[in-house]
Amino acid sequence: MADAKDDSTFLANRATGHIALTVAARDGRSHRQSVHEDGSLRVRFPNVEGRALEAVIVNTGGGMTGGDRFAVDIALAENAELVAGTAAAEKIYRSTGPNTEIALRLRVAAGARLAWLPQESILFDRARLTRSIDVDVADGGSLLVAEAVVFGRAAMGEAMAGGRFADRWRVHRAGRLVYADSLRLGGEIAATLGKAAVAGGGIAIATVLLVPAEEGALARQLEDVRALGDHFAGEVGISAWNGIAVARLCAKDGAALRHDLMAVLAALGTPVPRLWLS
Repeated sequence: MADAKDDSTFLANRATGHIALTVAARDGRSHRQSVHEDGSLRVRFPNVEGRALEAVIVNTGGGMTGGDRFAVDIALAENAELVAGTAAAEKIYRSTGPNTEIALRLRVAAGARLAWLPQESILFDRARLTRSIDVDVADGGSLLVAEAVVFGRAAMGEAMAGGRFADRWRVHRAGRLVYADSLRLGGEIAATLGKAAVAGGGIAIATVLLVPAEEGALARQLEDVRALGDHFAGEVGISAWNGIAVARLCAKDGAALRHDLMAVLAALGTPVPRLWLS
């Protein structure tokens, strides 16, 4: 009975957060149509000019740990444009057992354009993170996603020796599954990342997904990324198939990864949000 009471008390004190945002186009610009905020997540809209709306998600809890649950749901109506990201790098702290859970859902209607560009997630030693990313893009819609994960803070002399990271991506275009990717790291993560066939000692990884990859510009974009080979601080590869393009990045630390990620996004014609530079 004591253990059950301790577990219920622990769960009652865990943080939750939910953002539900819909964006619509009107009079040549994009506007928030509905906004729902719950728990420790908030979304803010900096004053910017141009057609696209900018949204910045803030975690007022200052980080996440085991047992916390967060969800972000973003939907764009026809012809709407949105650039969304986070105010800071998200810190995932040590867990005594339960997972931190993050669920991201993105829906893009015909003619709409969404760029999801959060700052990196930093996993501390013994953190346990389970993340799911579910995407639906209609015919004529466009999506760019860049997600980065850093295992430990090298600049602070902190390593993620062990823990758990499970990452699940599912992307549908016009109702058809076009991209499925799952990554699972557990146990002694540092040792796994040290293997040549995994990360070769790198502790920072990222995925950039472009849906759809526009045929007219795709060949040039791929070459622009590949031409930066000597400029990259880490390893970067990009491929395209069935109307999508995916870039994979791996670097020795978070600073090197951010350098390479910004270069890839620039080559793809997408400037990073201003908060990345502050």
